[in-house]
Amino acid sequence: MTTHSPDVPAPVLILVPGAAGAPADGGARFHVADETAPQLAVTDLVATRGDGVFETIGAFDGVPVNVIPHLERLARSAAMVDLPAPDLETVVGAVEAAIAAHEPVSELSVRVMYTRGIEGTGTPTCWIHARVSDDWAPYRAGMKVALLDRGLPTTSAQTSPWLLPGAKTLSYAVNMAAVREAKRRGAADVLFVASDGYVLEGPTSTLLVRRGDEFLTTPVSAGVLAGTSVRSLSDHLEAERGTGVREQLMTIEDVTGSDGAWLLSSTRLAAPITHLDEAELPVDRALTARFQQVLTGAI
Repeated sequence: MTTHSPDVPAPVLILVPGAAGAPADGGARFHVADETAPQLAVTDLVATRGDGVFETIGAFDGVPVNVIPHLERLARSAAMVDLPAPDLETVVGAVEAAIAAHEPVSELSVRVMYTRGIEGTGTPTCWIHARVSDDWAPYRAGMKVALLDRGLPTTSAQTSPWLLPGAKTLSYAVNMAAVREAKRRGAADVLFVASDGYVLEGPTSTLLVRRGDEFLTTPVSAGVLAGTSVRSLSDHLEAERGTGVREQLMTIEDVTGSDGAWLLSSTRLAAPITHLDEAELPVDRALTARFQQVLTGAI
């Protein structure tokens, strides 16, 4: 049984048997479940092989951000691993139900899990887990980032699609190992580098770089995840300045010689990079604060 601090509201679990269509038993497409009780079969392929995809949606003061872009990306990831297309209307309803059922908090992390299901059944498993977000304040203030070799070129999405570059899968052991290695090096996070020398993304984040009046990010064609947060910032910058975020392959020197860089994610928001290995980068506090507002949906 899971226990939680009495000072932190309990998480909410929603099971979604109708994630890929009407449940075979004719029951409800989703329902609240006991978060403290066992729910996942040990024969589910997510447990035995990490076979599934996921998204994490940030909700701020009860309002989720980028729900449809997140779930459209979930559907793209599902297609890449040959999972049935999720019923987006059902999953949206389940996400909304999870937020409504959770005690009101300023920041909520809502994770959507979609797996291949119990081996041999052909029926996906899906659940939504909503919990109070971690304290990301130290990251939002600025962080040292370690450069790590991903061991793949930027052409891997075209030459080796079976390696699933750009899919958000539940096979996350390598990403978590990379974060642990960064911490061993005295850094908080990682920026992956392709074997052909271009910077890519973080284990759980998208790279944004400022060079003068330009904002750049790694092209999705290089095998990185299409970021929902960078899209939001691009739309904001387009409306405010007439120019959004442009995709461009960048070297390490392009980042270290830039006017600022951030790792973006839906719950951590915009985390400015203060150091890339030992190279110090400038940090624009006012611009970072504005990015935070955009990514929480405040503006």
